Amino acid sequence: MRTAFAAALIIAGVLGARPAAAERLVASLTNHHVMITSNYTGVELVLFGSVEPDAASLGRRGPYDIVATITGPRESLRTRRKQRVLGIWVNTQARTFVDPPAYLAVLANRPLDAITSADNLRRMQLGIANTPLPELIHNDIGEVSNDPFRAALVRLMGERGLYSEQSNAVTFLTPTLFRAAIALPAQVPIGDYAVDVKLFAGGNLIAHTDSAFEIVKVGFEQFVVNAARDHGILYGLAIAMMALLTGWIASVAFRRD
Repeated sequence: MRTAFAAALIIAGVLGARPAAAERLVASLTNHHVMITSNYTGVELVLFGSVEPDAASLGRRGPYDIVATITGPRESLRTRRKQRVLGIWVNTQARTFVDPPAYLAVLANRPLDAITSADNLRRMQLGIANTPLPELIHNDIGEVSNDPFRAALVRLMGERGLYSEQSNAVTFLTPTLFRAAIALPAQVPIGDYAVDVKLFAGGNLIAHTDSAFEIVKVGFEQFVVNAARDHGILYGLAIAMMALLTGWIASVAFRRD
């Protein structure tokens, strides 16, 4: 009897720790398969969705808030610091980031600090500032507060359009229907992308859902990638032969007799 009572208390505690699921969040994308060809200059996907309230949430006061986080494939990145030495700019320091997202976009309908508390943002890892970017430091992996290398990484990735945080990217078409545009620049990496959508009301997380899409190369570009990966030696020999042939053709074409 005591065991059953204790189990009931544990179950009640677990259920009470979860956010109230008074609403159902539904989200999808206009395209789940993006193909990169030779004339690819970037594309824009549209995230759209709706909030489906139930009888328990009809009396909820205040508007809804949406925060969508799009995370691309992970790969190690390296930042370097340049300094002038004897009148010449050289790389003096470097830092390796261990598997950070190669693409990161945070889209919301208003500023994140207006949607929920700073503690919630840190706990849920919402926003670029709260996204873990572990570094390799003296054979150890960790994070450094107020790190200039992290700031440089975020700045450089932002200049390339690969990192972004927009507080007005989500638009509510009605009180329960929303949309957001996901910009994928020309240099976007190929791979799998995860889309995490969170619904807030009154500063509290009340629902979340996820989706995904894939970016792949097709055509001649994909053939070259496959050849370089699967037949490295033959690919290298073919490139060397093409270089020699190109040089020979240029010498014949511009030869002066």
